[in-house]
Amino acid sequence: MYGFFGKSLAASLLAIALLGGTPQLYAAQKNTAGPAETAAKVFQHTAAMDGLLPVHVDQHDGRILVTLPAAQADGVSARFLYATALRTGLGAAPTFLDRGRVGTTQVIAFRRYGKKIAAVFENPRFRSARAGDAASPDFVTSIVWMGDIAGTMPDGRMVVDLSGFLTTDTLGIAKSLDQREDTFGVGGALGAGKGNGFTLDAKLSAADPASVKLFPDNLEIDAVQTYASTSPGAEVANIAPGVQQVSFTVHHSFVRLPGPGFHPRRFDPRIGGFATQVVDFGQPLGSDVVRDYANRFRLEKIDPGAARSRVRKPIVFYVDSNAPEPIRSALIEGIGWWGKAFDAAGYVDAFQVKLLPAGVDPMDVRYNVVNWVDRATRGWSYGQEIVDPRTGEIVKGMVVIGSLRVRQDIQIFEGLVGADKVGKGGPNDPVQVALERLRQLGAHEVGHALGFAHNFAASTQGRASVMDYPPPRIRLVDGRPDLTGAYATGIGRWDMATVHWLYGEPAPGQDPQAAAEATASAVMASGLRYVSDENARADDTAQPWASLWDDGADPTTELVRLMGVRRAAIDHFGLAALAPGEPMADLPRRFVPIWLLHRYQMVAAAKAIGGVDLSYAVNGGGRESSAPVPPHAQRAALDAVLGTLSPEQLRVPASLLPLLSAARNGSPNRQYRIELFAGSDGSVFDPQVAADSAAELTLNTLLAPPRLARLDAQHAADPGALGVDELLDRLLAATLPERTDALTRRIAYRTLITLAQVAHNPKTTPGVAAMLDQRVHETALALGRRQGSAADRAWGASLSRQLLDPQQLDQLLAKRPRTVDVPPGAPIGGEGDWMTMPADD
Repeated sequence: MYGFFGKSLAASLLAIALLGGTPQLYAAQKNTAGPAETAAKVFQHTAAMDGLLPVHVDQHDGRILVTLPAAQADGVSARFLYATALRTGLGAAPTFLDRGRVGTTQVIAFRRYGKKIAAVFENPRFRSARAGDAASPDFVTSIVWMGDIAGTMPDGRMVVDLSGFLTTDTLGIAKSLDQREDTFGVGGALGAGKGNGFTLDAKLSAADPASVKLFPDNLEIDAVQTYASTSPGAEVANIAPGVQQVSFTVHHSFVRLPGPGFHPRRFDPRIGGFATQVVDFGQPLGSDVVRDYANRFRLEKIDPGAARSRVRKPIVFYVDSNAPEPIRSALIEGIGWWGKAFDAAGYVDAFQVKLLPAGVDPMDVRYNVVNWVDRATRGWSYGQEIVDPRTGEIVKGMVVIGSLRVRQDIQIFEGLVGADKVGKGGPNDPVQVALERLRQLGAHEVGHALGFAHNFAASTQGRASVMDYPPPRIRLVDGRPDLTGAYATGIGRWDMATVHWLYGEPAPGQDPQAAAEATASAVMASGLRYVSDENARADDTAQPWASLWDDGADPTTELVRLMGVRRAAIDHFGLAALAPGEPMADLPRRFVPIWLLHRYQMVAAAKAIGGVDLSYAVNGGGRESSAPVPPHAQRAALDAVLGTLSPEQLRVPASLLPLLSAARNGSPNRQYRIELFAGSDGSVFDPQVAADSAAELTLNTLLAPPRLARLDAQHAADPGALGVDELLDRLLAATLPERTDALTRRIAYRTLITLAQVAHNPKTTPGVAAMLDQRVHETALALGRRQGSAADRAWGASLSRQLLDPQQLDQLLAKRPRTVDVPPGAPIGGEGDWMTMPADD
């Protein structure tokens, strides 16, 4: 081997002196250069830093030189936790490309291949008996970058320029830009946001040497990454100054692997949370090789034997100083609620919340941060975790809270109680109510970052958890909406229980796993309910206790009550919803969430129809059976849901129509446009479209194919249960009266078209499809013989011909004529399926 071993001792000492202590290097290739000359060339223009690794930063040529340990026998030089986050965001909620969004945490290994160094994402999820706690060699890894070794030291250490690796798309930005923009609607203008073909432009991307921050346990670096597309979509076009190029600053963290002492806790389905999966092929035969570890922070008592003790390292969340007052104080107060639960679990001052100190980088992996993020349109908030994929240990919590959502809340409250209440203080001041909501939101999102999942059954048990989605609780006082006590204060019983389960530790000598299982059993025995996303988020799920943005111990009773509140809110809606001088064009936008005030409670009540009381039971836990909702409760729910289709509930007061028809003048505003009923963007308000929107929500929920399949199966097992035929009888009786007007004809039309659509839906079971098809056919024949006014007869005859003619029916269903796009609820209170995100609000 060629190198410097033949140099004299004096020459070696001279070389070290010339380099100011910089280690000697082997030449990257065979040459006659001495150590001083080679090292001087490699480290030319660099500034040395020391910490997790020796780093030399070259701001002249853009190099970030990292000195890695010598490669081991298997070629691996070093392993770290690797995490990415966005320092700058797109500003468009549907893409989830927000400042503070984090990527998937990886175990990254740097492995030498001759003159090359590879960045390898290892696969610690799979473990074999022969590998112990190490990753199994039988499963694939991912090489995400390979670069040249700049130089090798006499002891084998390697100098590597990481700048090339830092400009690779390890966060998945291109995929997010391509797939996440079509959230606001289906088709038409509302669905025009989807981008296509975004790719990383290497010529417009570079690592930033000036950003490097080095600490004993972590290395933090930024890189600018530019993505290009010739068809960027409406969301990007609405924001980016150069529409075909979008540039992000991506933050990279390399973190020392957590040391021993953390004890993983086995996930328990009865309690839930976020989990890290391990597939351990070393488990005994008869045992499941798949096991989940509940994600949680490391929390160690100073005195492990004490029932109450301070901890070695408290969990501290820092609130972004970008959050203005009074928002900042509201967030700090709400997040601080968690301290009570940790104190009750025996940890003194173990959970804290503070304002992020000046000069602290929120991207630094050592700090748990709550980011206050601006967007061009209202959007979700979410809590994230940087987690050791080997154990489930949370290394950092990162929360994103969108700033525009709270302003949408205020608009809803103005529509309910009046814009004149703003700034007046008291329980009906829209600003004060919005701050109540922010306190709850801060606690909710930090709850995710602590390891807690949604509990969408908590609203049925007296606001038992901040991890539910809370609607404002609206009362009627003297016949008018009132927001006193709209949001709960403090964490609930479920939150106290889950902190005790996830973070509580037994006395020394007790088995932690047995103690955790006993705690979970006690929580279930207390009667607390728990339902997470998979059994709650979709409108057609079976669990009757789990919905988003619902309220009340009985969803059906609450729907009936809320429809009375909605009616009062509509009857009192008018100019009072606007501030003096505010454009009249804002009134139709403010009317939409009032008109659709019942949309989520309607879904909650409908879940009893064909519902099954499912639970995350374990054998021997006492809740092994899942029973259908009793027939009387299903019929009561059907009564309440059909009530939302009555003409009295779907008729816009005539006095409102002149006020809701208002022209708009000004620059384009995407946020304004997506909030309106179809066709009312600065034009004449159509009350039929408003009725159709509300009716469509109910019909699509009630006639969802999975719900009808469950009804059919339940009726087959119990002839006394509600069945599909009975549901259709009552639906058609409610929506096709003998005498009609324009509104009732519109409701009837929407009902029959929806029935025909569901009959032809491939997700509908054959037996149910046959029942629906036959009912549409019989109704179409009756429509052709319909008596009444000339308008009624013409409507009946025309629709009859379309429904009975196969070709016309195919066209009717394919074109979806006169079907309106319902304004998005998300995230006023609900959203479509975005389960790829770790958490939401």
